[in-house]
Amino acid sequence: MIDSLVTIIVGLLLIFGGGFSLIASIGLNRLPDLYTRMHSASKAGTLGSGAVLIALAIHTDDVATMTRALAGFLFLLLTAPIAAHLLAKASYEAGYRMWSGSVRDDMKKTADPQGTTAP
Repeated sequence: MIDSLVTIIVGLLLIFGGGFSLIASIGLNRLPDLYTRMHSASKAGTLGSGAVLIALAIHTDDVATMTRALAGFLFLLLTAPIAAHLLAKASYEAGYRMWSGSVRDDMKKTADPQGTTAP
């Protein structure tokens, strides 16, 4: 009974993780600019990969594999959003502008506090 419950939970986590990874890959293909693509990759990709790693940790009988899967999930959870933020900030400062249909640019105040626009 408990084995079938664990198998169902692992299967649901794998489907959930695969679905979010699929959403992240579709977002990388379909979204209009660098910043929205990066948002899709970091948020949905982290959630999808994390769910798959948690499914691995639940499914395995080996403590070493479980520890590595949970450590990988924790590492991914801590580093992916920070890396995406730093890449987006560096891209903005390098001159990659937002999509013309974007509603708001909060980085404009931070990047240029005098209010002048860069060419």
